[in-house]
Amino acid sequence: MESANDQLDAVFAALAHETRRRILDLLRERPGVGVGEVAAEFDISRIAIMKHLQALEDAHLVVSEKDGRMRRLYFNAAPIRMIYDRWTDDYSGYWAGEVTRLKYLAEQSAGGSPQKTNRKKGTS
Repeated sequence: MESANDQLDAVFAALAHETRRRILDLLRERPGVGVGEVAAEFDISRIAIMKHLQALEDAHLVVSEKDGRMRRLYFNAAPIRMIYDRWTDDYSGYWAGEVTRLKYLAEQSAGGSPQKTNRKKGTS
């Protein structure tokens, strides 16, 4: 059974290579494209493309389906979205709180509480 950390590692490893990112761009633009069409877009061997596709499939970033003799490829954004949600939810809340705390500290060191600052602006 694959752990959540193993899945994250596979996604990051897959995204680390420029060719794989270009393959994902291609699949996003042309869902259902065949392996041969993908290979034709690159100046590397079909075998190298197949290895890149395997890494992307292992990371669950690409889904393939057989259509007769052709293998159709589709981009699966779910693993990337899971990474985004993991860090933006936790870290966004944390950093929003830190920015607010810094704002209050700056206002306090400037000589007043936020309420006093607002009243002064309103009475000027």
